Amino acid sequence: MSIETLSFRAAGGRRMRGWLAEPAGDRPVAGVLLIHEILGLVDNQRAVLERFAAEGYVAFAPDLFDRPGARALCIARALNDLRRGEGEVIEDLRAALRFLRARPRVAGPRLGVAGFCMGGGFALLMALEPDVGAVAPFYGTSPAYLDHVADSCPVVASFGGRDVVFRALGEQLRGALERAGIEHDYRIYEDAGHSFMTGALPGLAGQLAAIGPLRVGYDPSAAADSWSRLLVFFDRFVRPPADRGGAP
Repeated sequence: MSIETLSFRAAGGRRMRGWLAEPAGDRPVAGVLLIHEILGLVDNQRAVLERFAAEGYVAFAPDLFDRPGARALCIARALNDLRRGEGEVIEDLRAALRFLRARPRVAGPRLGVAGFCMGGGFALLMALEPDVGAVAPFYGTSPAYLDHVADSCPVVASFGGRDVVFRALGEQLRGALERAGIEHDYRIYEDAGHSFMTGALPGLAGQLAAIGPLRVGYDPSAAADSWSRLLVFFDRFVRPPADRGGAP
């Protein structure tokens, strides 16, 4: 299964690159938007795209940092938009949803959204968009989402118990979902830290991150269970009725 690099028209008409993975065959299937971590659209996102395609989804990941200026400025802008729940990055993601929905293989208007770390927060903000059937935030949230949680689609959320920072934020998210009556599947993996789904950072940065408050590192048990929960949830809320039950 190959991943195609292409571009789409983002906010303000700019061209932005992204990665697209499609399942085998030619029948219409559901679509999933993948939103990357704060590190950007890096290789550990390829495996997630491939897994979605293997399960019968068209999966698209935009590179939110594909814009003029230094990478640090792009990150700062994204985090500010994540906090506020508005801005150019939000518009880029809306454009990415439109692009994915218009792909010939994508059936029906409802899409799924999955995001990691920073992308998990943006996934929650996309839960407020029309025709998003379900979202899967991994160890990420957004204060702006909590202010509008009553308008959310269903959420399947996963956090690491050893991740001191995001564990507390995850508990806030669970409380908000429960109070608003939003259908959700929330789980904390007590033995996992941050980034348990997509793997550790390489080199010295990875060693330091593993012992910091986030306890960054891949956890195969948490990764496998959270992926299974995501698939069950998306099967209910994202796949077209005729396509439910998994890929052929």
